[in-house]
Amino acid sequence: MSAERFLEIELELNAHLRTLTFGQPVRYIYNPLEYAWPTHSAFVEKYCHGGQSVLFLGMNPGPFGMAQTGVPFGEVNVVRDWFGITGEVGHPPDEHPKRRITGLACTQSEVSGARFWGFFQELCGEPQNFFRHCYVHNLCPLMFMAESGKNLTPPELSVDERNTLLALCDISLCQAVEALGISMVVGVGRVAEQRARRALSAANIDVKVEGIMHPSPRNPQANKGWAKVAMATLEELGVLSLLRDQ
Repeated sequence: MSAERFLEIELELNAHLRTLTFGQPVRYIYNPLEYAWPTHSAFVEKYCHGGQSVLFLGMNPGPFGMAQTGVPFGEVNVVRDWFGITGEVGHPPDEHPKRRITGLACTQSEVSGARFWGFFQELCGEPQNFFRHCYVHNLCPLMFMAESGKNLTPPELSVDERNTLLALCDISLCQAVEALGISMVVGVGRVAEQRARRALSAANIDVKVEGIMHPSPRNPQANKGWAKVAMATLEELGVLSLLRDQ
């Protein structure tokens, strides 16, 4: 039932997001919850279930991760080979010529996703050992690009557009946290952590919000050894014992 309700929440958010428009610097908008729905829903149905108490929360899709696979931090090799997800991935209505969607055939690795899931793969061995107590989600399902193909994060949008977008995403997050019975949200990166804390507090949802360093290669600290930092943080938060509780 958790997976079914979770997918309903995402479809409701999709319907609201379709009504939004964005001006400069945004030129292209990809929503993998639409064109990659088969692989996304397969992931949710396989790994989202009752009893998961920790939600790892990213901000929005990366161009070679979730944008290609429909899975948060979804580096192609991990999604295909570790998660065992298959399916056809379509195309956004307006596609940048340098940012083509090739789905599970994508040959470029998403560094953030490879670091994130590579860490848990080494720690947990099998996906089921991660998903027994944990789940992963992105606050916003949209990926934004400039005319050049440069990836734009939500903080780079105009203030009004960003506020309207994230207000809708906040509502969806709160619904998802309540539907799954989450007791701790771990924001991956400072922006996701702060947004989650604000949204859940405003909705009076009693859930602990913590943070973990983002594994992005744009983060110099992550390039010095993200796995070691992540391990220490998760130990401090008491999450490591859940992942080792096999």
